[in-house]
Amino acid sequence: MMNFKHYLTLAILFILTFSMIGCSNNPVSNNQNSNEVVIYTSLDQIYSEPIIKEFEEKTGIKVKAVYDTEATKTVGLVNRLIAEKNNPQADVFWNSEVGRTIVLKNKGILTPYQSDNAKSIPEYFKDKAGYWTGFATRSRVLIYNTNLIDESEVPTTHQEILDPKWKGKVVMADPLFGSTATEFAAFFSSLGAEKTKSYARKLKENGVVLVDGNSVVRDKVGAGEYPIGFTDTDDANSGIENGLPIKMVFLNQEEGQRGTFVMPNTVAMIKNGPNPANARKLMDYLLSPEVELKLAKGPSMQIPLHQGIESEGTLSIDDIKAMPVDFEAIGNKLEQSSRFLQELFHQ
Repeated sequence: MMNFKHYLTLAILFILTFSMIGCSNNPVSNNQNSNEVVIYTSLDQIYSEPIIKEFEEKTGIKVKAVYDTEATKTVGLVNRLIAEKNNPQADVFWNSEVGRTIVLKNKGILTPYQSDNAKSIPEYFKDKAGYWTGFATRSRVLIYNTNLIDESEVPTTHQEILDPKWKGKVVMADPLFGSTATEFAAFFSSLGAEKTKSYARKLKENGVVLVDGNSVVRDKVGAGEYPIGFTDTDDANSGIENGLPIKMVFLNQEEGQRGTFVMPNTVAMIKNGPNPANARKLMDYLLSPEVELKLAKGPSMQIPLHQGIESEGTLSIDDIKAMPVDFEAIGNKLEQSSRFLQELFHQ
C-alpha cells in the first residue's frame, strides 16, 4: 500500500488544487486587467523570481507569480492547470521540464504561440505547432561527496550504480515528481518499458533512498549522509557555489553509451487565459537570449539553447553527450511510467 506520507501529500494536493477554483480569496483573478499577467512556474523561485522581477521593471506590467513546491515539483501546478481548464486563471506556464507540458498540450489546456525571439533555438527543442518552446536546458547528473569517495571510485554509468557496493548509499528524489519523473518517462520512451522496469527494480533492490526533491539530494550528499545521489545541474551547481564538498558527473558519456538526459525549461501560453497580450510579451522576454544568458551565468547554471550564445564559465549544450529522446513520446509515457513507479516504490 502507499505509505501514509505519500497518501497525505497527494490528498492535500487534490484538496488544495480543487479548492482554488472559484475561491473568492484566490490571489489570481480573471479580471482582464490590461496591466498584469499571471504566470505559474515550477522553476525554483530563487532562480525564476529575479527574471520575473526584471520583466516587471522593464515593462511596467505587474506579474502575479505562483511557484511550485520542492516536494511536488511540477505535478502540483499541472494539476491546478487541469482543474482550472474551464476557468483559466493563468496566462503562462513556465515549466522546469517538458513532459508534463506536453500532457497539458494533449489535454487542450495550451494554445499555440511562436515567439520571434525563439528563432535561433533549435527546432528539436520546440513544438512544431507552437504549443511550447524549450529554452535554458538542464541535465541530470550524479553528484558525489568528495570527502567520502575518490573521483576514481565514482560510477560513470547507470549500470555501475547498481553494483552491490552502493547498496543503501544512493539517494534520489521521489520519481513521481519533477525531473526524476520526467527522466524515467524518457527511459520508458527511449529504452523501452521492460529495460526501464528492470533498472528501476534493481535500484530498489539495491536500497536507493527516496527524498523530497533534488535539492534535498544535494544537501544530504553535501552533508555526508550519502556518498552519491541523482540530481540536476542547477541544484548541483548551487551546492558547489555554496561550498558543499560535492562534484557532479555526467553519466553515460563514453563512446557507445547513450548519453545523459537533458531537459529544457518550457514556456507555454494558457488557452483562454485572462491576459493574452501580456502573456505574449512575457513569453517573448523569457525566450530572449538575454534571459538565457542570465540563467546560464547565475547559480542555476542553465545551459543556453540559443545558437551563438557564448560566455566564459558557462556550459554549452555541445559539451554534453545527450541521450536522444522524443519529447512528445516522453509526455505520452508519463502516465505509464508514474503508475509503475507508484506501485514499485509506494505500495
